[in-house]
Amino acid sequence: MIRPAVACLLILAGSTALAQPPAGGDDEAVRDVVRRYVEAREARDAKAVEALLTADADQLVSDGTWRRGRDALVRGMLESSSKNPGKRTIEVESVRLLGPDVALADGRYTLAGAGPDARAMWTTIILARADGGWKIAGIRNMLPAPGAK
Repeated sequence: MIRPAVACLLILAGSTALAQPPAGGDDEAVRDVVRRYVEAREARDAKAVEALLTADADQLVSDGTWRRGRDALVRGMLESSSKNPGKRTIEVESVRLLGPDVALADGRYTLAGAGPDARAMWTTIILARADGGWKIAGIRNMLPAPGAK
């Protein structure tokens, strides 16, 4: 009876240890990937965006559209940038490791100067460690609920 309880405690302790804020190097590296992603989007540089994504990356955009696969993401991002030419910014508020090779970055995503299409959203970016660095594996853009902060 005691052994299963001890095993459960060890499992819980191990799982919480994995979901901790990353050490300075990983935190900075994840934030740098997000910064470079925003810069590449702003420059409409397909090759630079492509280099930051995993081959199987996916994205849920704020209108509910799913983009699946690196090519679909790059194509959709460039199309979106053409339709909504405002300035995009992402202010990363938190980074945490979900495992040794998976990170989650949450931040405020703003599209400003696009006239009536200006938006303030939240974004969650899932990153995977690949080839010695971090790459974006998933993006979830969300419109906040009314009154949310």
